[in-house]
Amino acid sequence: MPTPETMLTALDRLVIESEIRRLLAAYAHNIDFGKVDANAELLAHAQFKVIDTYVTGRDDIANFLRTNLQYHVDETPRTWHSVSNVLIDIKSATSASAVSYFTVHQELPGFPLQPIVTGRYVDTFELHDGAWRYASREVEPRLFGDISRHVAVPIEQAAK
Repeated sequence: MPTPETMLTALDRLVIESEIRRLLAAYAHNIDFGKVDANAELLAHAQFKVIDTYVTGRDDIANFLRTNLQYHVDETPRTWHSVSNVLIDIKSATSASAVSYFTVHQELPGFPLQPIVTGRYVDTFELHDGAWRYASREVEPRLFGDISRHVAVPIEQAAK
């Protein structure tokens, strides 16, 4: 008996993967350009987890992003997120998950360009009204450089 996964054509799978990669990239672009509201909209229907903190809902996610990251004179965090090693698992025509690595570089006057944190995103996605959206996003930082100009509180406090 065919399962929902086997009923998808190769083209269906490519389209789904393309839509998910677009969501992954949109989050990175938005965060680097200080577009808090755009990321809050992207995650509006998702459970958002950073380390041990869970946030849901557009307004609470926007507030979390505004109060837990530092924004500089150009109203951005002065970061450059790279997303790589993306593994997408299509569960069905309406459900998928992905795991990907991220590397964040930062540069400021007196703070030369350097990697400040790496880790992974663990995401789930759902098809709703014909469009793919985040159902959950977990940010799992792994290796740290100098994040003193990026997070609003020291990571040791944020992790508690």
